[in-house]
Amino acid sequence: MKSQRRTGKDRPLYMISVAAELAGMHPQTLRVYERKQLIEPQRSSGNTRLYSEADIERLRLIQRLTQEEGVNLAGVMRILELQDQIERLQIELDCAQENSTRTERRLVTEINAVRQSLRADMVHVPKGRIVRMDG
Repeated sequence: MKSQRRTGKDRPLYMISVAAELAGMHPQTLRVYERKQLIEPQRSSGNTRLYSEADIERLRLIQRLTQEEGVNLAGVMRILELQDQIERLQIELDCAQENSTRTERRLVTEINAVRQSLRADMVHVPKGRIVRMDG
């Protein structure tokens, strides 16, 4: 099950009756989906289920997959697991790309610093000329 990150879409707002209406399904269906771990609503201090906008989107996806695409709940579970895995991998990839970019910039800076320090020790010798160092 996906962990909630508490961004705007993840903030628990809706009680089960409102969430069911927004998702276009019966509240009992939401309870079934919760038992099957397809959805994990937050709980209030009084143990009331609270659904976020992200939960509503997930419920709509489940409904579309089951009703329009004919996918059974086991298939829906697998699809949702794979989507969550893709999301996690995308986050990891984004972080790796950011790290790579920072490392590349640091290396360019270091290489330029080394080049600058070596330029003072370099002497340009035109091609084909022999330079005698003994005077």
